[in-house]
Amino acid sequence: MNNKIFADYPDIVNVKQLQEILGIGRSLAYSLLTGGKVKAIKVGREYKIIKNSIIDYVSNN
Repeated sequence: MNNKIFADYPDIVNVKQLQEILGIGRSLAYSLLTGGKVKAIKVGREYKIIKNSIIDYVSNN
């Protein structure tokens, strides 16, 4: 997969950026995170999402 489409985003993104990258709504974004389809860690009240886990998700789906 051509990772250049993700080049404008930092290596670690938040939920809002995940929504922008995938073109999805908030509830689907949280569903992907809580369901483990996109790997992330929760720091306090925020999810920290490694950009490579988004790339993996897109590549495999």
